Amino acid sequence: MRLFTRRGARQSPDPVDNARKKPRRRLRIAGISALVALGLVLASTAANGLLEQSEKSSISPYGERIGISSGQVNVYRNGLSGQPIVLLSGLGTPAPALDFSPLIRELGSFDVIVVEGFGYGYSDMNAGERTNRNISTELHEVLTKLHVEQPYVLAGHSIAGFYTLDYANRYPAEVAAVIGIDATVPKVTSEPAGEPQPGINWERALSVTGVVRNVTAIAPGLAAPDSDAYSADELERMRLMLSWNFGNDAVADETSRIAANAAALRGVRYPDALPVLAFIADDKTDSTSTRTAATQDLLKNVEHHEIVTLEGGHYLHWTQARRMAETITAFLGKHR
Repeated sequence: MRLFTRRGARQSPDPVDNARKKPRRRLRIAGISALVALGLVLASTAANGLLEQSEKSSISPYGERIGISSGQVNVYRNGLSGQPIVLLSGLGTPAPALDFSPLIRELGSFDVIVVEGFGYGYSDMNAGERTNRNISTELHEVLTKLHVEQPYVLAGHSIAGFYTLDYANRYPAEVAAVIGIDATVPKVTSEPAGEPQPGINWERALSVTGVVRNVTAIAPGLAAPDSDAYSADELERMRLMLSWNFGNDAVADETSRIAANAAALRGVRYPDALPVLAFIADDKTDSTSTRTAATQDLLKNVEHHEIVTLEGGHYLHWTQARRMAETITAFLGKHR
């Protein structure tokens, strides 16, 4: 029997042919979507780069860049006389000299020096391995080049507690006292710390593609300190510098070495005769007592130490600058 179809008659769809077309259609849509997304990312990256270039050329940088053997380190100094106090910021602070502004203003009787390590503020964003030794050596190079009067006071916030501890043991004759601002205490553990593993720096990608800029532009409060002690200009510059510096290579390496740096300080204590003042943030959580106990254990050999608990968050200098300055002045006066 001959099979035929009348002219003009509608043929039934071939289910096999339709099944083949659907995956192709999905692939085509996915491919177009991927190209559109890539185009948006490239456009956002280009726009972010142009905006960053324009901002950096129109805003005068603060401080002075000091050349050392491994690069350029930015230093802000209040230009006053008095005993030198060297301020070191916590991990990832985009603009340390601005972040410390409330405390710098309250420490008007001191020669305040903010050293922005590699990856911070206006310093180089690339550097060698962010080990305790390298960070201490770089800091010593900077202070030597600046001819800072010795002995000076080291004040470190958060992770800088690692570096003040390391530095005070490497250069004990040059340090008059140490101040910890809710400083991180190296956790005592017997477990070995592995070396940082290479991988994609996703945080830097968020910065380069403009995601950080766009988010902070829509919600500037995410980049602003929880404090009324900053000017509008300081807040805007901090927002911009977060966009510029977020996730840079030096800070990424420093972050990956936290465990190794803690392990390197296992058993290390401050010299017995070195005065140490430790501020602990009382954030109304159980962690306050844990951090206080760890600090007490670290300082149990130190003859002249004080632990002062202040109500507030981890960035105590945002909200407690005046109280901190008063306490620092009294402590250093007592142990000068």
